[in-house]
Amino acid sequence: MSRGVDERAADVRRLLDASRAVYEDRERIAPEIARSTGLTLEGVLYGFSCLERDVADGDVRSLVGGAGDAERVHVVLSANVFVAPLRALAVARAASARVTVRPSPRDPTLTRELAKAAGDDAIAIVSDRDVASVDRGEVHVYGRDETVAEVRARARPGVRVLGHGPGMGVALVSRAGDLAAAADAIATDVVPFDQRGCLSPRLVMVEGDEGRGEALAVALHERLEGWGARVPRGELADAERAEATRWRETVRFVGRVWSGAGHVVGFARWGGALSVPPPGRHVHVASLLSFEAIEAALAPVARHVVVVGTDDPARLGGSVPGGVRVAPLGLMQRPPLDGPVDRRARSRVG
Repeated sequence: MSRGVDERAADVRRLLDASRAVYEDRERIAPEIARSTGLTLEGVLYGFSCLERDVADGDVRSLVGGAGDAERVHVVLSANVFVAPLRALAVARAASARVTVRPSPRDPTLTRELAKAAGDDAIAIVSDRDVASVDRGEVHVYGRDETVAEVRARARPGVRVLGHGPGMGVALVSRAGDLAAAADAIATDVVPFDQRGCLSPRLVMVEGDEGRGEALAVALHERLEGWGARVPRGELADAERAEATRWRETVRFVGRVWSGAGHVVGFARWGGALSVPPPGRHVHVASLLSFEAIEAALAPVARHVVVVGTDDPARLGGSVPGGVRVAPLGLMQRPPLDGPVDRRARSRVG
């Protein structure tokens, strides 16, 4: 028998109760997450502030209304953002009375803690389930494009695959925006999870001339210096470090670079996808003549943009790519729990 809206909402609320319990126990849990993710302990404790705990009824209803109805859901998680399992489990549980979840082997901690605290028999954690063994319902897969493509290729006919691939955030500062306030807010969005999540801003566009854009870059560098003292950046993988070096030297050749102990801010003309920096608290700042030019400016990276943060959301209108969330600066990492973070998700019936 199909569950009603109230029953589905109650199942989601049970996970939110578990989230509050896990948050209260974060001091115990944080060291293990730091070991598995490479974040510093301070970075993990700060990341816990992005764990959804108090959610409006309307947002829960929106999540439930968009989750669909599946006989069972199998969830394949990635390790980029350690708080992400809560939303993934909530969406899956809203869709089905039978959920299995395969945590990332690199970062299974929060998934296990949430499932334990929820005490929900409908959620089962598995460590090695092959998606080819899923014979009905849906598979929700989070991770790199290659991971999503592999799951789609292995899924059985009739199994619906919902892919949530990589992405990034873009921050837009209006001509009338206060640069100091914008720098404060953008730094708050950059620091969580060392910028590895799809909500993390890696590109900042400032409406106005180059002098205004450079002033924002300087202010952001100063704010990130302060954050680095309070919440140090964790370890970068060798590939991330090499990519960061290439990006930094490219920007230095055509613009200016400000480097700190745990961050880099570059200011240069926007050059499309090649200008996007890697994760690890690296930010490319560019000037933009007007908000009306946003759509054209973002075209080279539009398929990767998950959220646009701005000090003037009302002006964006329909100029951002379809399916992209719009958030105030400083809240890019804290979208409402009203469905998947990534609204670009596409499904396929195999």
